[in-house]
Amino acid sequence: MSRKLILYIATSLDGYIAGLNDDLSFLSIVQKEGEDYGYEDFVKTIDTVILGRKTYDWVIKNAGELSYHNKQVYVITNHAMEGLKNTNSYNGDLRTLVENLKLQEGKDIFCDGGADIVNQLLQSNLIDEIVISIVPILLGNGKKLFQDGRPEQTLQLVNTNVFDTGLVQLTYRK
Repeated sequence: MSRKLILYIATSLDGYIAGLNDDLSFLSIVQKEGEDYGYEDFVKTIDTVILGRKTYDWVIKNAGELSYHNKQVYVITNHAMEGLKNTNSYNGDLRTLVENLKLQEGKDIFCDGGADIVNQLLQSNLIDEIVISIVPILLGNGKKLFQDGRPEQTLQLVNTNVFDTGLVQLTYRK
């Protein structure tokens, strides 16, 4: 069985993964001690992470390091990055990378954003599953998760979780 590429991401009710100036503070409205919305269990099912350079830079600036220990990590960038610890800088064709990763033995592959990477993967029809956590807020502006100009794709809803914080988590497969 081939590996799946899974987008696991949070968005506002109106479809933004970040507010203006890449502000992620809206996520704090659903933070609850002891609740990770299934993230820890999800991370056990993957061994590879793909994320964009802007997402990587934000995490390093705000958290100090990536938390993907014992995972193969690819930062998709237009420019080579040096001095990365346990992380690969990749500036080749994203489709080729993902197709090659799917052919390898291993656990599933996690797409951790950002929006540009997500939309490139959607344009190539490479995302097999989408786990989207909808935060109960209307941001009105920011970075949209789904950009225009991608092909139509029909998905099947396979799971729904509703949490007492108002967060709703939907899982779709193609």
